Amino acid sequence: MTVLIYPKCSTCQKALGWLDAKGAPYETRHIKDERPTAAELKEWHAKSGLPLKRFFNTSGLLYKELGLKEKLPGMSEEEQLELLASDGMLVKRPLLVSENGVVPGFKSAEWEKLL
Repeated sequence: MTVLIYPKCSTCQKALGWLDAKGAPYETRHIKDERPTAAELKEWHAKSGLPLKRFFNTSGLLYKELGLKEKLPGMSEEEQLELLASDGMLVKRPLLVSENGVVPGFKSAEWEKLL
């Protein structure tokens, strides 16, 4: 299991604490330093069964600066994946990637299903 995180993110810290309390083994990956590729994002999106919009950090500064709320509906899936891959700060975090599925953001009930 891999968790893509931004170390200063309080939600990421909370999620890692939750995994630690469960005794779940995981590896972390710094989402800004080792940002996900478009190919990885495409695979994870398919595996998640979720709308691609869930992979965007809609509360992030960069999302707002780029006006993505208005732009995303007019973009193709490929364009959205390339945009997500261009900057790790656009990706919703933490991002849990496991053999059982992929979940962007931390909701303990959703994460519980993958453990």
